[in-house]
Amino acid sequence: FLNNNRAPSARNWMGTDLVGRDIFSRILFAYQISLTLGVVVLAIAVPIGTMIGLLAGYIGGWLEMILMRIVDVFLSIPPLVLAIAMMGVLEPTLTNAMLAVTAMWWPWYARLVYSIARGEREEGYVLAAEVIGAGAGHIAFREILPNCLPAIITKMTLDMGFVIIIASSLSFLGLGVQPPTADLGSMVAEGARYLPDSWWLTVFPGLAILVAVFGFNLLGDGLRDVLGVDE
Repeated sequence: FLNNNRAPSARNWMGTDLVGRDIFSRILFAYQISLTLGVVVLAIAVPIGTMIGLLAGYIGGWLEMILMRIVDVFLSIPPLVLAIAMMGVLEPTLTNAMLAVTAMWWPWYARLVYSIARGEREEGYVLAAEVIGAGAGHIAFREILPNCLPAIITKMTLDMGFVIIIASSLSFLGLGVQPPTADLGSMVAEGARYLPDSWWLTVFPGLAILVAVFGFNLLGDGLRDVLGVDE
């Protein structure tokens, strides 16, 4: 407590918080939390959305109608509103935050893969596979899915930044990762009450969010150019 709420210095590059914890160290730990959340969310949401998009896009018919109506229902709800509603029911923990963000993320991959698969199902290589008797699963996952991967990879990279924003927003509202666990959103919320005097409590965590999102956006744009993905 003797070192609490100190401005940036040579010893503490980004200052200390109200109980004397080094803000730079807390930001590094918060990055681990945010990146872990992003990786877990995408590791769950991408396979679910890809599976649904492939089935709806290639098989079509009544299955396409049912699956895409479900997707449309999820997409009609603003993402942050859906996450807040879920976290209002669930206990505010890191695991529940992952579940809430995953629930709002898989429909975007279902819509992306569906739009690609629907266009690919009339291509010559798909028709040729059907002529030689290849099964629907083989065609969907061995023929169509590889052509979806560049768009999926690019979107995953861009979405890492968006997941960090959503997770930080939940924590800022008190619905995500709870103190004393370091999280960028909760750090901004804690410091906002002490602006403008203790500006470092809010400015540096906010800049950390900005740098992370900007970095993933740059990486996503670069991958989009390299992989030749249309915007």
